[in-house]
Amino acid sequence: METVGQPGRKPRLGGGQIHTGHADLGKSQFAGPPPDVCHQLRTVDLTAAERHPPIVETLDWASEEDTRAFAQRLAEHPALANAFIELHGDLGAGKTTLVRHLLRALGVQGRIKSPTYAVVEPYELAGLNAWHFDFYRFSDPREWEDAGFRDIFAGAGLKIAEWPEKAAALLPPADLAIHIETLDDASRKVRLVAQTAIGRELLQ
Repeated sequence: METVGQPGRKPRLGGGQIHTGHADLGKSQFAGPPPDVCHQLRTVDLTAAERHPPIVETLDWASEEDTRAFAQRLAEHPALANAFIELHGDLGAGKTTLVRHLLRALGVQGRIKSPTYAVVEPYELAGLNAWHFDFYRFSDPREWEDAGFRDIFAGAGLKIAEWPEKAAALLPPADLAIHIETLDDASRKVRLVAQTAIGRELLQ
């Protein structure tokens, strides 16, 4: 875990190795929303995909310095201010490490807490609000409304989600999906998938 803080900057894109300490907390028993809600969300997702065919870019992160450099470039991009970024990867792949480097680059100071138990950690920065979600333990669709997540995703600001598959039927299409794979030599193979106009901007 690490820090909290203030101010922000703007992003581009790059790479790095990761040593994340995300404990295996067990399986989520997310049941998902009613069928009609799922249908509506799938329709929205399909429409977004049709309008913005995914653009894929692959990176190699040999060390954590590559991760930090990528986060710094991403933090310098104006489009990040209203982006939704999904992080995919196994336990220990480096998702939380990437988020910490990104939040640091945006100006967060102090301890950056993992939202594993709280599900979300908010950050108020200069000219930017950011939310770090971790849906690893998310299991009750009612929490989506009760916690105000719908309003967060409908409003302005940066949203970053780890384990988005645990709440897939409730989430809007991500602007940028980042898939991190750990290789035998401890380096990372990273696949960036831009799914919207904002995602395309972030890859430029």
